[in-house]
Amino acid sequence: MRIALFTETFLPKVDGIVTRLRHTVEHLQRLGDEVLVVCPDGGLTEYKGAKILGVPGFPLPLYPELKLAVPNPWIRPVLEEFAPDLIHIVNPAVLGLGGLYYAKSMKVPLVASYHTHLPQYLQHYGLGMFEEVLWGLLRGAHNQAQLNLCTSTAMVEELSAHGIERVDLWQRGVDTEMFQPHLASQKMRDRLTQGNPDAPLLLYVGRLSAEKEIDRIRPVLEAIPNARLALVGDGPHRQALEEHFAGTPTNFVGYLQGLELGAAYASADAFIFPSRTETLGLVLLEAMAAGCPVVAAGTGGITDIVTDGSNGYLFDPADEEGAIRATQRLLDNTEERETLRSNARQEAERWGWQAATRNLQQYYRGVMTAGQLPSAA
Repeated sequence: MRIALFTETFLPKVDGIVTRLRHTVEHLQRLGDEVLVVCPDGGLTEYKGAKILGVPGFPLPLYPELKLAVPNPWIRPVLEEFAPDLIHIVNPAVLGLGGLYYAKSMKVPLVASYHTHLPQYLQHYGLGMFEEVLWGLLRGAHNQAQLNLCTSTAMVEELSAHGIERVDLWQRGVDTEMFQPHLASQKMRDRLTQGNPDAPLLLYVGRLSAEKEIDRIRPVLEAIPNARLALVGDGPHRQALEEHFAGTPTNFVGYLQGLELGAAYASADAFIFPSRTETLGLVLLEAMAAGCPVVAAGTGGITDIVTDGSNGYLFDPADEEGAIRATQRLLDNTEERETLRSNARQEAERWGWQAATRNLQQYYRGVMTAGQLPSAA
């Protein structure tokens, strides 16, 4: 198959969506497909054998790490030369709508996927009054696709409840070779705790943005005697978080990648994840693959991954003490913590990227076989 992938974000940006896409592109190419990635220009022209068409863009005012790329007329000749069998638009916003237009005008089957729960994000940026408007826009885009994929059953149910049609589940995936328990190291632990390796180490990995609700970790940190917190990642909310955590033993580590990131997960005592807006929570799977016990809000896509008391702990995000109790329980019971580590690794081993990509290929073939093409513009 020849797949044109339109995405609003790709390398060199680092986040869960990009992680899924780069593994998907790599495995599609490895399995014999050809991929063209149309994305905001990040300076790359190729990735793992796939051609990248970078479209000029400009940073979003509220989120400068994200570039808004507007479709250009010269995308079409590149797309026509590539001659895709199918177009897949990821989180269609602006560039993705270009992919939708080209699918219709070129009479190519269209798949869309939903990765970022934007309607809930609005609440964290003081724009909650526009939530229903945004759902209307999302319906308008997604309902023109022959198939809409979500990364958790919770999101399948929510999109269906809001009138988005032909919704199905795209299997989760994690790199179980990159993230492994044996990567735990005293050196990394010393680095994350800023020279206090014997202290309980709490870890967060991900974007430092308002919707992640990282500020809710502070009461947990303060309730655990001598605990240290390492925040791995960066984002638009970093300065506000530095002010929020001022006076606490919190280490703003910045981005880590590859084996360093794997060592960070494996070296921590608990992975704390308070976000209530997750469509999946890929970093949770990475932590679990590395054998790091997780304490997470029991909402959204997280409940697809974490089974409370078996491979991690879930808490009610409406309960102000819930995360504190769950973390204290985790740290106070060494034997139970080791059982959680083992079970978390076993759960992650079920979800390799090759299996997730074969699942996606089946969806692609099903759409192409059905022959239900979008009407011409």
